[in-house]
Amino acid sequence: MKTRITATEASRKFSEILNRVAYKGESFVVERSGRPVCEIRPAQEEGITTQELVEILKSGPHPDKAYLDILEETRNQPTVAPLPWER
Repeated sequence: MKTRITATEASRKFSEILNRVAYKGESFVVERSGRPVCEIRPAQEEGITTQELVEILKSGPHPDKAYLDILEETRNQPTVAPLPWER
């Protein structure tokens, strides 16, 4: 549900509104003279769906045997020794 607030209230309580958006996922509709002007809501993370990823991978070039051989070689690499210093 979106909370309706005036532009004046949004200005006075901007930090509080941002916290409520960031930590509680709330959304606000900011009004001026009783009319909606903008919406303050959590940002949408950009990304793709699994199906979109599958389609992208299908549309690319298929690996040849030499590439698959290289992958197989890298799978059997020795373990790296621990670092001699503390992190």
